[in-house]
This record gives sequence, structure tokens and C-alpha cells, in this order.
Amino acid sequence: MAISEAARHTHDELFPDHVSTLARTDPELVEVFDNFAFDEVLRHGDLDTRTRLMVQLAALIACQAVGEYRVMLGAALTAGVTPVEVKEIVYQAVPYAGMAKVFDFLHATNDVLTERGVELPLPGQSTTTPDTRYEQGLAVQKQIVGADRVEALYASAPQDEQHIQRFLSANCFGDHLTRADLDVPTRELLTFAMLVALGGCEPQVRGHVAANLNIGNDRARLLAVLTQLIAFIGYPRTLNGLRVLDEVTL
Repeated sequence: MAISEAARHTHDELFPDHVSTLARTDPELVEVFDNFAFDEVLRHGDLDTRTRLMVQLAALIACQAVGEYRVMLGAALTAGVTPVEVKEIVYQAVPYAGMAKVFDFLHATNDVLTERGVELPLPGQSTTTPDTRYEQGLAVQKQIVGADRVEALYASAPQDEQHIQRFLSANCFGDHLTRADLDVPTRELLTFAMLVALGGCEPQVRGHVAANLNIGNDRARLLAVLTQLIAFIGYPRTLNGLRVLDEVTL
């Protein structure tokens, strides 16, 4: 099997002047992967290149693929994803994957940006203060999840769990989802990609399928995200995400 012309073209655009060492040691697997990930998969859905690479980076963080993340980060920067956008993807992973999983990716990102001559730290993107994070977070949470749903979560939580609901509003949404540079629909696509890639998060995937629909990301767009993740996160987690998508949208 030879690498298709379309796959070769995509590879050359994302990785100019780069020849994978695996192409020398494992040429058969590389041919299969490149033809699938950089040709066949790209024929489905209408995600633009930047969005496709952003959701793939988010998923790679969630499934702890730091080596592949470095490679695809280079591709994303080459394709026009900005350093600030990259950092926002990494920062947004913290409330979903946890700092223990994100830590190495933060350092990997800093290494790649520094190698490319980007001066760190980047301009801050926070839009909240300690005094406003809860109210602003609650507002964006209601925008994404739905006001009735958020109020129901607070009402149904036992008294000794109310602080968890406030953490969700102030920290998950207030500290992270209110940040600048990436809009809410893009951030929800990133969250969807992370949750699917984490595995075992089907209740949260279900909630964020609904949330994506609330803010304008339709079934076709979510299906396009799942399609672009297959080659990187495998079929089991992709199919689990697809099952939830079908349950909510069909």
C-alpha cells in the first residue's frame, strides 16, 4: 500500500519538510494511518483545519498521549492555531482532566512554543476576579447547560454537597469557560472531545451533547468531531461517544 496523494498533501501541509522516523522503521503502519487519518477521515464532516486540530489536541491531552500531542501541536501551529489558543486548550483541560494529567502537557506546550521563539508568559485571558467569578461563571453555566437544569442541580444537591455545585459554577465555568480568545461554542466542542477521549464519562458526555446543542453546535458538527478523533483515540471510546450522541439527537 502506498500513501495516497491526498494524504501526502495533507501531511506536507501540516508537517513541512518532516519525515517521521516511523516511516523508516514501520512504513506499513504509517501508510495505513496516514491514508486513514489524513485522507479518508477528512472526507467526512465540514470542520475547518484549525478546529479539527484543536479538538484533536484536546482529545490527546485527555487520553494522555503527550508524544503525539507534541507532534500535532506543531501541526496546529503550522496551520494557524495561535499560541494563545493552544494555551487556552491546555488550560481548559484542567477542570475536566485534572491538573495531574494536564501538568506534562503544559510543560510540553511551553517547550514547543519556546522552540518556536514564542515569548512566555502569554498575555492573560482571564475575564473574572475573585469577586466576580461565581456570578459570571453561573451566568455562562446557565447559557451552556440551561438555566432550568442548573437550578435543578442546585435544588437537588444535598446540603453537604452544595459547595461542589458552587465549585462547578465558580471554578469550572467562572475560572475557565469565561476566558477570552476562544468563544463558547468552540470551548464546548473542546469539552466534548475531552470527555469522549477520557472514557468512562458517558453521563458527562450526554450533558455536553445537550450543552453543545444549546449553543448552536448541531449533531452534524458533533459527529464531525467524533469522526476526526477516531484515528487518535480508537474505536471503543469513539463508539461510546457516538452512542450517546445518537441517544440525545435521534
